[in-house]
Amino acid sequence: MDIYEALYTTRMMRRLHPDPIPLDTQARILDAAIRAPNGGNTQRWHFLAVDDPALKHEFAQLFRQARALEYEKFSTGTGPMVAPAPGVDPAAHAETMRRIKGSGNYLADHFEEVPLLLFVFAIDDLGGANIYPAIWSILLAARAEGVGGVMTLVLRNFEDRVNELLGVPVEEGWEMSAMLTLGYPRGKWGVAANRRPVQEVSSRNHWDSPFGVEVPEPLWPPDGEMTSGPTAVR
Repeated sequence: MDIYEALYTTRMMRRLHPDPIPLDTQARILDAAIRAPNGGNTQRWHFLAVDDPALKHEFAQLFRQARALEYEKFSTGTGPMVAPAPGVDPAAHAETMRRIKGSGNYLADHFEEVPLLLFVFAIDDLGGANIYPAIWSILLAARAEGVGGVMTLVLRNFEDRVNELLGVPVEEGWEMSAMLTLGYPRGKWGVAANRRPVQEVSSRNHWDSPFGVEVPEPLWPPDGEMTSGPTAVR
């Protein structure tokens, strides 16, 4: 798969088939993940795959409780995604949140059917600088294998219980960075079209100075399949 196809079409997939992911596919995904850059090559990460039905049932219950807590925060105006980003239309933001909640509801309702949960742990992670490149590599490698997924942090609401269920040696400093739900998607891959263009979120040499190039439409697929390309601002 072309690297740009992977970059442009990897998106969060919450509606997944229950079909198991073969072990050799899982191995290729994680082998790609451990090649990710990390500070000093310290490799302070651990990836814990969960496919045991009893464990998945436990995590499904926790996930639904944690998600309810997050939406309770959201409803009272205290959640992390309550306010739109600067420059984003509030109505568009509300619609995005509505769609995300809908697909999230599906994931919550069918959590036990998710074929693979992947918990990612790290030590002294400096705000995610070491582990998030590995997580993104997981999602890109999964995309190349036809596997979709989503990264979620909501189970950190019940981190102690997660650690207990998984036997995490917290005394060594391990902390959960995220959990990924992985499986073969029911939806279709596609370029995210609902993004603000490059020139609206970028600048050059000084905040709010023009970036110098306008990108009216996504630059992938290649030129022959595009309706327009970048335009230099003079």
